[in-house]
Amino acid sequence: MNYILPILSVVLGFAFIRFIPLKNKKNLKLLLAFSGAFLLALTILKMLPVLYGHHHGNIGIFIIAGILLQIVLEYFSKGAEHGHIHMHKQHKNFPWTLFISLSIHSFLEGFPMHDHQHMVYGIVIHKLPIAMFLSAFFLESGYSNKVILLFLGLFAMMTPLGAYCHEVLALDAHIFQNINAVVVGILLHVSTTILFESSENHSFNVGKLAVIVAGILTAYFV
Repeated sequence: MNYILPILSVVLGFAFIRFIPLKNKKNLKLLLAFSGAFLLALTILKMLPVLYGHHHGNIGIFIIAGILLQIVLEYFSKGAEHGHIHMHKQHKNFPWTLFISLSIHSFLEGFPMHDHQHMVYGIVIHKLPIAMFLSAFFLESGYSNKVILLFLGLFAMMTPLGAYCHEVLALDAHIFQNINAVVVGILLHVSTTILFESSENHSFNVGKLAVIVAGILTAYFV
């Protein structure tokens, strides 16, 4: 089920955009804000205590490395991990740079799933709005169905592949902890970027605040 749920999240995101017209993208941004709050709370409440509980002195370095890695990945993905996709619409070939950067991000996300059951829900909630943003962008940009389905299909497989590699690779426990620390850095960067981006006209958004609080409370009680 841990392998299937992230895939279903991408499938549902595409199906929703493909068959149900999205009249108001603000609602999608609220879902993205909820997912960002949920991820941030899971990372702080669940993953960080486990990492530092192992008393591994260099763990902070790997968390920072994860943040820096995500910054580099977003240079190529154009911010797709947090709902920003800025690509030239006339370019209809397979978007390799976007695919490779998102695949690295998603593959690494799969590693903590082996030790942190709650991360499955965080990844599912995170992937749903991202899949919806990607699907909407591809459809509006005129990409062929073949390209869209190939991209989303491969993208959906990356997280289960990461979880599978964590399960079968006989690596030292400290190496796995270091990888998890890198993932924590990635999630911290993505979730805080989602949450701390300015609202339109820098106005106070009650709806966004409400879904952020809901996301944090949901993560707390998971």
